[in-house]
Amino acid sequence: MKIRGLMIGAAALAALSGTQANAAITVLGVSLAHNCYQAAEFGGDSTQGVATCTYALDAPMSTGDRAATYINRGILKARAMDPEGALEDYNHGLSLNNTLGEGYVDRGATLIVLKRYQDALNDINKGIGIGAKRMEIAYYDRAIADEALGDVRGAYLDYRKAVEISPDFPLASEQLARFRVVHKATNGT
Repeated sequence: MKIRGLMIGAAALAALSGTQANAAITVLGVSLAHNCYQAAEFGGDSTQGVATCTYALDAPMSTGDRAATYINRGILKARAMDPEGALEDYNHGLSLNNTLGEGYVDRGATLIVLKRYQDALNDINKGIGIGAKRMEIAYYDRAIADEALGDVRGAYLDYRKAVEISPDFPLASEQLARFRVVHKATNGT
């Protein structure tokens, strides 16, 4: 049974805005790994979700499914306020499959929560470069890291890009509304 479940668990959103944005890739089949994916995608009790993912990881599955399940469990651990445990799972999942753009963005979001902004920016950039599925969340998370590192212009451009990709993404719209664009006068004008 093949499962391709990943999410972008933007843990940074919880720390900075009180809400979370999640995205997932379709999961096929009926199994504990599928239930793990659903817990990561649709919320609910994070502790129960982590337990479900842990049971799923005890079962035989393909390397790709195992990587996805580690990433999904990392999302649930991040929601349960266990950023170190989340990082461990993201690292394990990405060691099994380093082409999962969502995993890098998820790990970047957790690094933001840990105030490791440059590391977060590096991971989010890698996720964007690989082609994470929910780019609006990747740009939103990158904007948070940009702003924390003092790159206000970069943050503005990334929030704007997130809204451009997904006009109905309220978290990015709310952040973008904080900005006021001021045009500098140039010599001779």
